[in-house]
Amino acid sequence: MPLEQLERLQIIPGSLAEVWSFFGRPENLADITPAWLGFRVTSPPRDEMYAGMIITYTVSPLLGLALPWVTEITHCAEPGFFVDEQRLGPYRFWHHQHRFREVAGGVEMRDLIHYRLPLGPLGRVASGLVRGRLEAIFDFRREAVARLFPGGGTEPASLA
Repeated sequence: MPLEQLERLQIIPGSLAEVWSFFGRPENLADITPAWLGFRVTSPPRDEMYAGMIITYTVSPLLGLALPWVTEITHCAEPGFFVDEQRLGPYRFWHHQHRFREVAGGVEMRDLIHYRLPLGPLGRVASGLVRGRLEAIFDFRREAVARLFPGGGTEPASLA
């Protein structure tokens, strides 16, 4: 099964320091994740993000069954970008780049996710469903971020 890709772009009003301060704290993820995902950060809060940081969560993507998810921050260059990679969880492969840069009107936030589903042929069958759920998660995230950082315009949610 090939790697799937999802890319999102959003302009967030505010300074790079403000945006990094929010996104650099894993405990804030719950505020921008839809409730139906059952997302909960289980690792203790940290004062700063750093390469090598391990973050633990539980998610309930199907039928309310809680699954563990462990990611590692593999790259971190404050305030410009960080990468989280799954170490244990629902995907066979998960690599999520978060990039931030100052632009007119605030900060451009770009998410680039590469993922692969497990279970071979069964994963291929579920691919469309999973893609739709990921898009719904990032649509929700876009709206939540717009509420948390009001007062600016945004770019299209997805890139071709």
